[in-house]
Amino acid sequence: MTQNGYAGYWQGGKEVSLLDGLSALDVPLYVCAKEGALVYGQGGSVGGTGIPIRAIAPALTFANLGDPTFLRDHGLKYPYYTGAMANGIASEAIVEEMGRAGMLGFFGAAGLSPARIEAACKRLTETMKGLPFGFNLINSPNDPLWQEAVADLYIKYGVRLVEASAYLSLSLPLVKYRVHGIHRDASGRVVAPNHVVAKVSRAEVARRFFAPPPEKMVRKLVESGHITEDQARMAQEIPVAQDVTVEADSGGHTDHRPMPAVLPAMIALRDEMAAQYNYACKLRVGAGGGIGTAAAAAAAFAMGAAYVVTGSVNQACVESGSSDKVRAMLAKASQTDVGQAPAADMFEMGVTVQVLKKGTRFVVRGAKLYELYRAYDSIDALPADERQKIEEQIFQAPLTEIWAQTRAFFEERDPAQVEKAEQNPRHKMALAFRWYLGQSSRWANVGQDGREDDYQIWCGPSMGAFNEWAAGTTLEETENRTVVAVAHNILFGAALHLRATGLRLQGVPVPVEVFGWKPVSGKSLAAAFE
Repeated sequence: MTQNGYAGYWQGGKEVSLLDGLSALDVPLYVCAKEGALVYGQGGSVGGTGIPIRAIAPALTFANLGDPTFLRDHGLKYPYYTGAMANGIASEAIVEEMGRAGMLGFFGAAGLSPARIEAACKRLTETMKGLPFGFNLINSPNDPLWQEAVADLYIKYGVRLVEASAYLSLSLPLVKYRVHGIHRDASGRVVAPNHVVAKVSRAEVARRFFAPPPEKMVRKLVESGHITEDQARMAQEIPVAQDVTVEADSGGHTDHRPMPAVLPAMIALRDEMAAQYNYACKLRVGAGGGIGTAAAAAAAFAMGAAYVVTGSVNQACVESGSSDKVRAMLAKASQTDVGQAPAADMFEMGVTVQVLKKGTRFVVRGAKLYELYRAYDSIDALPADERQKIEEQIFQAPLTEIWAQTRAFFEERDPAQVEKAEQNPRHKMALAFRWYLGQSSRWANVGQDGREDDYQIWCGPSMGAFNEWAAGTTLEETENRTVVAVAHNILFGAALHLRATGLRLQGVPVPVEVFGWKPVSGKSLAAAFE
């Protein structure tokens, strides 16, 4: 400030409206006192004469919303990625559109067969040459052979980036992927070609990812001949994951953690781990879960997020691997139209996922199956009336038929599960009940007629928040919701929100229409992202 309380004097530019001035993100905006009123100026010069400047909104680039090193390391233009919604909901088309727009998309491999994942590997390694992309590697404690097969596929096809999700502890296939091909460059620096972005909600899990690969797992890889002793030593110089995404209240697997509580704690843990291990690379923390509006993204960036991640809102976009029926249901959801249901992949452990409750009975029906699993030791032990109800209302087939289909599936995928079921009737019941949980998401994705009441649609409250924000705009209609248009509106709105907040903190009154900026068409924002 100058001695008279002004930040200098502005002259020679043009006066604009506050909203137009803030919307020109790459141009400083000067708030000036002129004839007892505030005016907003662009361009010109700042010096010792002219109109007194009361406040300044500096230029703001999208790169500086988050951590520019995240963009550099992953070859991105913008600090934003779309998360890997399972069963191919995060489709090849989403990944391709995001990469072409300078952002990052992860293919939703969880729940798919290795053959389907391999097809996606073949497509994306061809269409995305030179562009950023990634695949999901979900923890699958009940199907370790699947996880191993998928990790090997990523190694085979040279997939250089995976999003690791649903981990409570690290797995050998994940560590094997991370250290594969590790070497030193000409300068002696350790280079690990394969990178991991870990999606977590708990500090103890984040700590494992920020640490080097566990020594016991590294030794197993040496003993199996996958890496050498020298590579084992190199592995102690890198974290399992350089990037950790804080997953707050999200769709699917979630701990319902509030972002304002968990993100600062994870950032503090990042700094602690960086000091402890003194890595050559920079550790980073991003924010996911609940990011469905510009204001939410702005809050995450203001708290120090290196990048933001969206999930539920992308399922409602035209490129998602879901059905038109599901997109229409999601577009009508409010923030409270979600509930908890048993997770197909961790049913026996009592793990739940957050799903859409409105328009489907899946939450109630899934809970009923888990209640019966907890109460009885086998299918044969089910009371006759209870068995009849679930056969008629939930399975729509006799349980003997459901078990026959389930058995045929596991005989091909994991025969050990069939052997275990033959020896343990309760495990047999769990596998049969998981048939419904697995099919329900497939029915939703294909828009199965007659099964609408059983659709399992992973969804968090951010979907409702987005719908409320988009109401009355071009993005209210599902046919206008593309992943790039959604991303551009969230990023642009976040930058606008942060610039407006900067002025408010300098004592400038900011009208509600600025903070209440609503989404516009993708074409309207094209210039801002050129």
